Amino acid sequence: QLQLVESGGGLVQPGGSLRLSCEFSGLTVDYFAIAWYRQAPGKEREGVSCISARAITTNYADSVRGRFTISRDMAKTTVYLEMNSLTPEDTALYYCAAGWDPSPICTTEDAQRYNYWGQGTQVTVSS
Repeated sequence: QLQLVESGGGLVQPGGSLRLSCEFSGLTVDYFAIAWYRQAPGKEREGVSCISARAITTNYADSVRGRFTISRDMAKTTVYLEMNSLTPEDTALYYCAAGWDPSPICTTEDAQRYNYWGQGTQVTVSS
């Protein structure tokens, strides 16, 4: 059974940066696509970014492209989301998700592709 644990959330001022981590255990995730989703109070869950199996490609929501960067470490047991130029609109509970998908392209448009989810880490952007 694959387990995902997110960390790195917190309170940051507008314009600041955070790096979220998603650590995996229980299964090898080389052929899993990994995604970050977020959900703000009163809003629908939003796909933020994803990285394909073997880290071949990445994908970003328009709202974060150019500010956020997703990456996988060499041992492929942790995925990171580097978040820069944060705004209050980025405030949300951020979830890491994984789904078996050996294709070189990932997407966050269909959350049902991801059948393993973490508990989430809170990101609050406020002055």
